[in-house]
Amino acid sequence: MIQREVIKEVIIRQRDFLEKIELGVPREKENQIKIQESFALLITGIRRCGKSTLLNQLLRKQKKGYYLNLEDPRLEGFELSDFNKIEAIMEELYGENGIYFFDEIQNIEGWEKFIRYLIDKKEKVVITGSNASLLSRELGTKLTGRHLQVEMFPFSFKEFLNMKKERLSIDSFEKYFNKGGFPEYLKKEEPPILHELLSDVVMRDIAIRFGIKNTEMLNKIAIYLISNVGKEFSYNAIKNMFKIKSVQSVIDYVSYFENAYLLFTVPLFSYSYKKQQVNPKKAYSIDNGFSYNNSASFSKDKGKMLENIVFLGLRRKFKNIFYFHEEKECDFVIKENEKITKVIQVCFDLNEENKNREINGLLAALKEFNLKEGLILTYNQEDEFLIETKRIIIKPVWKWL
Repeated sequence: MIQREVIKEVIIRQRDFLEKIELGVPREKENQIKIQESFALLITGIRRCGKSTLLNQLLRKQKKGYYLNLEDPRLEGFELSDFNKIEAIMEELYGENGIYFFDEIQNIEGWEKFIRYLIDKKEKVVITGSNASLLSRELGTKLTGRHLQVEMFPFSFKEFLNMKKERLSIDSFEKYFNKGGFPEYLKKEEPPILHELLSDVVMRDIAIRFGIKNTEMLNKIAIYLISNVGKEFSYNAIKNMFKIKSVQSVIDYVSYFENAYLLFTVPLFSYSYKKQQVNPKKAYSIDNGFSYNNSASFSKDKGKMLENIVFLGLRRKFKNIFYFHEEKECDFVIKENEKITKVIQVCFDLNEENKNREINGLLAALKEFNLKEGLILTYNQEDEFLIETKRIIIKPVWKWL
């Protein structure tokens, strides 16, 4: 429990700080966001991807807003009962009928009870959190049907161009290709920023929260997965590689990485959900610059780096992403409303050695899902042709993005 005057002082100082800092690059998500009464707007994403900046941008647009960052060390010891003081303090400082903005709210046990109380009063509430699983689990039981969710990622290529004030070109794409989109890193370009981010996610969001003692091993698995994007892996293979006693532990670890937005897993497409779960998966990293600076091997495979950027471009728009592998293989299969709508192949450089393999993999997927058109994304090649009544479009990733 914290004294009322301490909470009030923190609120005032946080607000003063927010009003002094730059608003930053406008995010593409900003125009899609509508804050509604009787619903909590939930903004989730990995640490340092810009959630707090987006929150500040939304706050500045409002005539009245109440802001509190619950990761502030001055709020150490904040308990659920302390939320009762917040309402009165906010109205005293900023008047009635403001929109509530809570940053990193998952740090307070039982937070969802106070949020439910606010939305039952038809208040407007915006909250952020770094752990998707924690938030979704609690929302599922406490806020069913009473929340809207927005996922945040590091900068997209468009946002990168906006921040760097660069024009769309293969040269600007090459910078994004290697540096990624974490805002703070792009400002300073100091690798320790991304080293510390990995440490924070593994230690604070995973190891401490779930009581994992062997943090060195946990860190090694994380680096292995973000270094080997686009390659099939199985839980058993990782268990044997890192000499872990239980395969369930590996399943848990990978789940923790996903829930903290460190990486994403993509299952093999199958009409059977059970087969999707037991077949090998592929992993993709949250950001190219993040993997580049935390792994010695990531930058050696330009094709996989390109594939990772394509995955992130797709994941910003689609939740149901698979890979296809029968006799032939296709990198990405997109499912919308229970129907496969897109198949995409990624190839850094389409040449005589790989051309047949890449096209035949795409054709196999097009035939399997009865689609007329497929896409091959490359680093900087462009073409189009018709094969067996199927339209094959070859396009540079930088133009596609």
